[in-house]
Amino acid sequence: MLQIAEYISKRYSGKVVEVGIGYNWIVALKLRENGFRVVATDIKPIPIRDVEFYIDDITAPKLEIYLNSSLVYSIRPPPEIVPYILKVAKVVNADVLIRPFGNEFYSGKLVNYKGERFYIWRDKVEA
Repeated sequence: MLQIAEYISKRYSGKVVEVGIGYNWIVALKLRENGFRVVATDIKPIPIRDVEFYIDDITAPKLEIYLNSSLVYSIRPPPEIVPYILKVAKVVNADVLIRPFGNEFYSGKLVNYKGERFYIWRDKVEA
């Protein structure tokens, strides 16, 4: 997972938002360490420290959470929420990175970065 943080750190800056952070905080904490403003969301309270956290349902999002972000990303999200992540990112003019849970296929560009695979949607998301 640290490969994802490295990939993001080399290509983005400023604010990034992780959707559905759950209890896998490794990417968010590494990005924070690398100087990003990391905002995390989940549908339930998560006791994460050192990262700005909001309870939010991506299917009915509070858009102000996502405004001014360069990237919206999610690590192993349920496939049914991916279209909502893409929609929010398009509205706020951010790129998207999705690390799939299994072998899901998405319309984004498949990237294999140092053995870690994920999908990227760039240029303000074509959903």
